[in-house]
Amino acid sequence: MERLFLTYPANFSSSLLRPKPSKHKDARSACRLGTRSPRCTMDAALGGSYNYENILKFPRMHVWDPYKRLGLTRDASEEEILAARNFLLEQYAGHEGSVESIEGAFEKLLMASFRLRKKTKINLKSRLKKQVEESPPWVQRLLAYVEVPPVDTILRRLFLFAFMGGWSILNSAETGPAFQVALSLGSCIYFLNDKMNNVPRAAITGFAALAIGWIVGSTVVPMLPSVLLQQTWSLELLTSLVSYVFLFAACTFLK
Repeated sequence: MERLFLTYPANFSSSLLRPKPSKHKDARSACRLGTRSPRCTMDAALGGSYNYENILKFPRMHVWDPYKRLGLTRDASEEEILAARNFLLEQYAGHEGSVESIEGAFEKLLMASFRLRKKTKINLKSRLKKQVEESPPWVQRLLAYVEVPPVDTILRRLFLFAFMGGWSILNSAETGPAFQVALSLGSCIYFLNDKMNNVPRAAITGFAALAIGWIVGSTVVPMLPSVLLQQTWSLELLTSLVSYVFLFAACTFLK
């Protein structure tokens, strides 16, 4: 043993007297080795002179309620939740535990909002289906002829008949809307036949929609105040505009 002390006195004493590296030095050495963390990033941004003891720690990090953790009430909107999350992340960006706690609360509220919207949508469909089932028989038979097509189909046909209406208004001073009405009727019959695969039935349905629209327009338009109507718009033009609405509804929503 004495020989051991005599042989390595300097090394042994230096190893005993050498101070242990602190956690802050370990963190700085980890940053020099390329370890990616918020602390390393902040230290590098500040020129390597950042004091790790001054990092702000989120005080509500262990609060179970995500609303209370983010400092919000239960009636907070999604915009308020997002704003609180961004503000807290900016305040406590240097502390990994605080960042994880803030993000965890935000994700919980986000998932709760998603589940609520999904549940509300399902409940709305269930209520509508229940109301249809409890409706009178004649309403059920009427709804059996109705279907809701995809949104792009609705928009395309709406654009077509809106174009017909605008065309009729532009040409109202020169000629009547007879050509536009005939073109709209032909389009309606074409779309109906595409679904029914029955030309006579599609033609009858199209003419019926035009007749009903013309009757409704001839009855309703004279009741409208003259202030709401252009002086140059004739009764025939306004009635044709109402007919376009009925033709659009027939070729879009009827089976």
